[in-house]
Amino acid sequence: MLLAAGAQAQTSWGLKAGVNLGKYSNPSDLAKDYQKMNPSFYITGFADLPVANNFSIQPGVSLQGKGNKLSYDGNNLDGTSTTNVMALEIPVNAVYYIPTGYSGSVFLGAGPYVGYSLSGKTKTKGNLGDFGTEGEYDIDFTGDDKHQKPLDFGLNFMAGYKLSNGFLINAGYGLGLTNLSPSDNSNSNYSNRVLSFGVGFQF
Repeated sequence: MLLAAGAQAQTSWGLKAGVNLGKYSNPSDLAKDYQKMNPSFYITGFADLPVANNFSIQPGVSLQGKGNKLSYDGNNLDGTSTTNVMALEIPVNAVYYIPTGYSGSVFLGAGPYVGYSLSGKTKTKGNLGDFGTEGEYDIDFTGDDKHQKPLDFGLNFMAGYKLSNGFLINAGYGLGLTNLSPSDNSNSNYSNRVLSFGVGFQF
């Protein structure tokens, strides 16, 4: 119903891109002191469908770089383990605009997303001790021996400023709700956490 209502109004289109800072929730006791944000990127295309005064629904398609980074320094350790995952996501956000005069509007939004991991790789280097050996391997998302579940579901939160000419400045947070671990052991449960910053343009 919301999409149908939006189709009757003036639909606009937008493109956003920027930096992702990702990590995994619930690190092990051994790893949590070494966990860092893993930098990557995102690019999102979306439609803005007005459904009420200053209120829109924004469905989109997004390419998201996620993952995790462990940087070991101390206790006779000196190395890194970096996991990079590229995922295709479909977000649907509810967005509220707060006009600030002729210059533009502040916007706040939230909504669910569903994603599917397309590819991934883990690289380790340096002296990792009991945390692993130096090298790299592709992440397997299928089969009985998969390293990670491919499907992801969660919530997006965003805030930013839209100039009157359509230029966007935005920040967001992705709260993954899916346990990505292939194991049913509750001690190994983990999910995505992604902080993002970017710019864009709405036509």
